Formats: sequence, structure tokens, C-alpha cells
Amino acid sequence: MDMKHLKFENHSNKLLPFDLFLKRVIRFALYSLCLIVFSVGIGTVGYRYLGHLCWVDSFYNACMILTGMGPVSVLTENEGKIFASFYALFSGIAFLTTIAVLFAPIIHRFLHSLHISEDQ
Repeated sequence: MDMKHLKFENHSNKLLPFDLFLKRVIRFALYSLCLIVFSVGIGTVGYRYLGHLCWVDSFYNACMILTGMGPVSVLTENEGKIFASFYALFSGIAFLTTIAVLFAPIIHRFLHSLHISEDQ
């Protein structure tokens, strides 16, 4: 996989033109969306088959756990409770990772603008 599209310019480069910056922000927002869809998908399938919930309740629980709102349905089976525990741990990391990916180009642009040498 070519990682060139994930690299940022360094302090010796000029600030990226605004139209290219917007494309970068959109690309990273799409990466974030993919992470969210993947995470909700794991939760939905897990709650469906291990928590024995219907698809709508599984999706609802996965979304609520992923955003930190907490569980909605009461799980009575041990495998559902174990899945929910690990999914909650995963969700905390996945949510923070998604936010980091989403804001990375914005924060980089801000910090890069502070470090541009005055002779450019």
C-alpha cells in the first residue's frame, strides 16, 4: 500500500494550498467514517449473535456503546456480557482513534503554520 497520501508536509515545506487542504480533510473524514462503520458493524454483529438481540437493538446498542452513552438493552447470557465488556473496551479506543484521525490534518495545519520560517 502506498503511504504517500497519508504523509504531511514537514516544517521546511510551504503551507499546503487551501483546496488541497480541504481534499485532505475530506479524505481523513472518510477514513474516520470507515472506522466508525467498521466499529459499529462489529458491535451490531456481536450483539446480534452473542447478545441474542434483534438487528435494530443490536445496532442501537453498538452505537450507544461506541459513543460512550452506555448500554441500552439488558443482556442475560454470559457470552453477551463478555462480548459487551470487550466491545466497550474496544469502543473507547476506536472512538478516540477516530477523533484523532478526523482532526489530524486540521491540527497539523495549525501547528505547521506556526513553524513556517519567516523567509518563505
